[in-house]
Amino acid sequence: MFKGEMAHVSVLVTGGAGFVGGNLVRRLLTYDIQTVHIVDNLLSAERSNIPNDERIRFTHGSISDDKVLATIHDTYDYIFHLSTYHGNQSSIANPLADHDNNTLTSLKLLERVKDFKQLKKWVYSAAGCAVAEKTDQNAQATQEDAPISLDMDSPYSISKIIGEYYAVYYHERLGVPTVRARFQNVYGPREILGAGEWRGTPATVWRNVTPTFIFKSIQGQSLPIEGDGSAARDFIYVQDIVDGLLFCATKGASGDVYNLASGVETSILELATIINELTGNQAPIDFRPGRDWDHSGRRFGSTEKSKKELGFEAKISIRNGLAKTVEWTKQNITLIELSMRKHNEHLEAIEANS
Repeated sequence: MFKGEMAHVSVLVTGGAGFVGGNLVRRLLTYDIQTVHIVDNLLSAERSNIPNDERIRFTHGSISDDKVLATIHDTYDYIFHLSTYHGNQSSIANPLADHDNNTLTSLKLLERVKDFKQLKKWVYSAAGCAVAEKTDQNAQATQEDAPISLDMDSPYSISKIIGEYYAVYYHERLGVPTVRARFQNVYGPREILGAGEWRGTPATVWRNVTPTFIFKSIQGQSLPIEGDGSAARDFIYVQDIVDGLLFCATKGASGDVYNLASGVETSILELATIINELTGNQAPIDFRPGRDWDHSGRRFGSTEKSKKELGFEAKISIRNGLAKTVEWTKQNITLIELSMRKHNEHLEAIEANS
């Protein structure tokens, strides 16, 4: 699959050293690809996540940096714009940094490529959380054409929606072949706790719920759940996301948007229970007060449009995906601990003052 479409092409991946970007790059290298240009400022990623392959060209810097943009020429068949200011909590702590690394990156990259002729698709990693209805009741699958509220939980959600607005504008006004891929909650191998630089809060280390739960569960620790655990998300395995990105690039309609979702609603308590079963962890759940900023409640994405128009369907069940991720984490526990350790002084200072 995709071998013909990806043969002898040149690809740019912004954020290519990160979790999703790193998995995408590794998939691209399995094809007869010509070149993969990675641009990453390593703010939330590690250089060690970049494979050693002669087809890779790596630029250390932000895609919003004018010097970096000057190295981007009309030589790419596909661009995957995956760079982001990682996470809701980091964006709440520093909205300006979120703007610089989310909003500005999208706008400046689109402005740079607006006259490119070789470009077949510009694929943007959008966020399903910015579109989903905020409800704790019976959630309905979020459609691609769902109304977008002005009531956002974080600067991250705001900047991700702004990126979609710019993608639509540059397509309609200037013909840039943009496709918006709306991610749900991605999990899987190569998401390294503590990857990158300190960004002001413990979320630098405890970045997403799945890798946090898996690491703590392997250590025999209680898993922390904010609220009663009834909040639910659409968890999708990273290799399914990679498939979805490639479907968006090769089959997506320019100017359109597609959910990359499993279509399955999994509660945070259910997630914790499955992970503890997989690791044999007997520690009780650590229930904590709910996060005052998070009003997402329950959400999952509709899979109808992506299946019908792209032929995309998530293949890995939550239990199978978690089992694969637990195994990868066990095999790479030393790497993860080294990444976390460089932030220990910051974390200890925060804990001492709390």
